Amino acid sequence: MTFSSAPASAVSTNSASAHPLAGRVAVVTGATSGIGAAVARQLALGGADVALMGRREHRLAELADELRSAGSGQILPVAVDLADPQALSRAVASVHSGLGTVDLVVANAGAMLGAPFETADTAEWDRMLDVNLRGLLHTGRAFVDDLLAAAENGPADLVHIGSIGGHSLYPNWSVYCATKAAVAHLTRNLRVELGPRNVRVHNIEPGVTATELGDDMLNSDMRTALAGMRTAMRPLSAEDIAESVAFAVTAPANVNIAEMIVVPVQLG
Repeated sequence: MTFSSAPASAVSTNSASAHPLAGRVAVVTGATSGIGAAVARQLALGGADVALMGRREHRLAELADELRSAGSGQILPVAVDLADPQALSRAVASVHSGLGTVDLVVANAGAMLGAPFETADTAEWDRMLDVNLRGLLHTGRAFVDDLLAAAENGPADLVHIGSIGGHSLYPNWSVYCATKAAVAHLTRNLRVELGPRNVRVHNIEPGVTATELGDDMLNSDMRTALAGMRTAMRPLSAEDIAESVAFAVTAPANVNIAEMIVVPVQLG
């Protein structure tokens, strides 16, 4: 489901088809690269106003310039460290000031740091807990009032980017997998908590995907192993996951794509 701008002469129905997210206000965390950047592009091309959240301000600015020329909505870059609740509060205020009430949140920011349990640097564990869990939790909490308000009159979506690691067994990735298992069960519980109030909560769970994720691992053997996983088969691309997100958030209003596992064909 790749969105593109319709020509000026297109009839209104064609325009609506080309911009199914027109009028929606989205937030994407971890938007500086990989899946986050691809999701932001997809939502912008679908016509949404998009707030780009991430730590690397220069990358946010570059992506914002790209999307302003390609999309039809407003683009707002917001530099923030999600592990800092006060910084997140300031970022939320900026989003509200610049774009208004948010009705689509994609909590994508994550860290994937593998190592044998007995030799891992526990600072990497703390980082994954801070980003994969605390950052995701605080992102949802920061915008849940917006989503509940939006759901009274139209669509409202909270999208978590999980991982097949939340279900499968991967030696030396135990802590990463534990964070993603927590995301999976959090999503299920939030569905029954927020769903009756018309907020759709989704968990998109990619398999092996070619992105920057994991490039900053301290353990060189694990970096090599990850690179091998990505070259042993044709991996998913960030754009594949972005299309999966677009599919979920443009489904009919009474449909919630609750959990979507997306894997390379060769993974089985």
